[in-house]
Amino acid sequence: MKRTVPLFLTGLVGIIYIVQYFVPHWPFSVLQNLLSDFVSIITAFAIWLGALNLMKVSGNAVARREKGWPYAGIVVVSFLATAVVGFFFSSGERFQEPGTPFDWIYQNVYNPLSATMFAVLAFYVASAAYRAFRARNLEATLLLVAGVLVMLGRVPLGDQLTGVLPEQYRLSSVANWIMQVPNLAGQRAIMIGIALGTAATSLRLILGIERSHLGGD
Repeated sequence: MKRTVPLFLTGLVGIIYIVQYFVPHWPFSVLQNLLSDFVSIITAFAIWLGALNLMKVSGNAVARREKGWPYAGIVVVSFLATAVVGFFFSSGERFQEPGTPFDWIYQNVYNPLSATMFAVLAFYVASAAYRAFRARNLEATLLLVAGVLVMLGRVPLGDQLTGVLPEQYRLSSVANWIMQVPNLAGQRAIMIGIALGTAATSLRLILGIERSHLGGD
């Protein structure tokens, strides 16, 4: 019963969503709207459970003085401070409006921290690009050549180096061709693969073949 009911509900809801997509009329449209409301409610509860679990894990790390516990303490203090400001120092649904204390925290704390994180991430991206562009085989060599052509084609230096050539052979045109033809073809192939994988996984869930989300074996 612990597995039968969740599998039955998953299959029923999945079938309703599929049928509603092709037959957007009563009663499927009403059921789809009702189920969407349930999804929003469950999502809200899931967010709270995730936040409480974060506080529990971080609090245990601070209490046990585990490795990196000062960072866990910062997480706890920051979460509680933001929650208190959002609930008690703002006016209802307007807590996100400009000028509110919650907006001040977002603009002066969260945004600078996000910018710092992405700035640090640039070094990891550069390191990964260096490893990926090493010409170890034919595929890596093609990637290296394409990357160099695109980077040169995106800056004025590229056209200055190839200014004597016809316009269609200049590095800016070559870079645009690489992005619009082979790159776009690869992106579409990836998106088709993702769509097929999503459809296959969804069908496995609806039919009860995939049961890993229920826990256990």
